[in-house]
Amino acid sequence: MIEIVDPGPFATVQDLGRPGYARLGVPSCGAFDRGALRLANRLVGNPPGAAAVEATLGGLTVRLLDPATIALTGARCPGAPDWGVAVSLRAGSVVRLGAPAQGARSYLAVRGGLAVDEVLGSRSSDVLSGLGPPPLRAGDRLPVGRPTGEVSGAAAVPAAPRRALEVRFGPRDEWFAPTARDMLVHADWTVRTHSDRVGIRLDGPRLVRLVDDELPSEPVLPGALQVPPDGRPILFGPDAPVTGGYPVLAVLAGPDDLDAAGQLRPGDSIRFVRALAP
Repeated sequence: MIEIVDPGPFATVQDLGRPGYARLGVPSCGAFDRGALRLANRLVGNPPGAAAVEATLGGLTVRLLDPATIALTGARCPGAPDWGVAVSLRAGSVVRLGAPAQGARSYLAVRGGLAVDEVLGSRSSDVLSGLGPPPLRAGDRLPVGRPTGEVSGAAAVPAAPRRALEVRFGPRDEWFAPTARDMLVHADWTVRTHSDRVGIRLDGPRLVRLVDDELPSEPVLPGALQVPPDGRPILFGPDAPVTGGYPVLAVLAGPDDLDAAGQLRPGDSIRFVRALAP
């Protein structure tokens, strides 16, 4: 079992989410940077989708109430044990994450995985719907499951942050002026302060619409770039709603792009690149 001493700015339990329930209005949720979660689990011998702690902008402090093997991946934080490698610690050990110099989300995996209760087949916290465990608070105690795999002895090479994300236009790009499509892939965009797991709000040139009609709610997915009336796009994250009422100009091209978006923090500058045809 591990105890949350301090969750930092924001921390949740995440696995690979609960896809397949959009027809019921349930977001897919799960880790924002799934590649980092899978890596942390591999290092400690867990299945790829085992539940771990996702910490936002560092600040997380946990106490191990039992001996445990852990791994830390994602945004690298000072003050923590070795990054990107499995580390075995004694009961009573305290792990503290400072604020990362770059990147937004770090993952703490424990050998055996976090064994909080499942909801619809997932242990993920969904901040939009409220499904799963609530955001972590000081004093929370999280049970750890039984180990099932072998610890990896290989250290992971930290991934360089990406500042260019590939997109494919549609499904509502015809609602926008051609200049909007050009602006999306040629302008620099800045992550706004009010960004979270639901959506990353971006500042940049105003994307002008040709069609001003109301759009009935229609399905949307994480990675969709929805444009509200102010012309500033919102990049949907894993806790985004399953329907939206504003037109979607483009969608991230692949899961690696969504992983990279999960490491964006307020003030970061990014660009979008049109993906080559498959």
